[in-house]
Amino acid sequence: MFEWLPYAGLAALLILLAIGFTRKLGEEWAWINRKIIHFSIVPAVLMFYYGKIPADVFSASAFAFAMFQLWPHIKKREFSWYQIEHNYGEVFFAFSASIIPIVLPREYATALLLAMAISDGVTGVVRHYYFRRHGFNVKLKKHWTGSLAYLATAVVIALIYLDADTIRKVMWAVILALAEYQPWLDDNLAVPLVGSLLFILQDL
Repeated sequence: MFEWLPYAGLAALLILLAIGFTRKLGEEWAWINRKIIHFSIVPAVLMFYYGKIPADVFSASAFAFAMFQLWPHIKKREFSWYQIEHNYGEVFFAFSASIIPIVLPREYATALLLAMAISDGVTGVVRHYYFRRHGFNVKLKKHWTGSLAYLATAVVIALIYLDADTIRKVMWAVILALAEYQPWLDDNLAVPLVGSLLFILQDL
């Protein structure tokens, strides 16, 4: 009945270890630390994909992480090594991850979750190092180098996990890259919203 428990425990442990590790890197690396934590959910997503963690357990766990990260913002005591004042991206990420597995089929949910974790993570790292090298404010900028990294990784994810022809897989990756790049809505909300909409539209 609780066969999933050790897998869910291991997945949660890996995320907590990532949070602990990034704390050692410190505030200077906050924007990289956020992406390391993004990457740390990949094992949980794969366990979900292979049926080791049920959708409802994954959802409840992600929701718990969302609340865990929201509380410091409410108290104005952010975990400064990866949380940014007035930036709720990591909270939106966890809330989105809690909804996706229970509203979308497993294969599609896996692709979308991996794009949120891997593609967004790679994008942030590439942009961070690009702007550090060129002396710009890494906190405020998006750049085509990061979007290209997003697109490349999202295409790979789509090719592996989506049930569609190659053109549709590539277009899926392109549209998600654009959703991540747009400046009006936090990408941790925009990407899952657009990705969910794409799933609905494919059956029309």
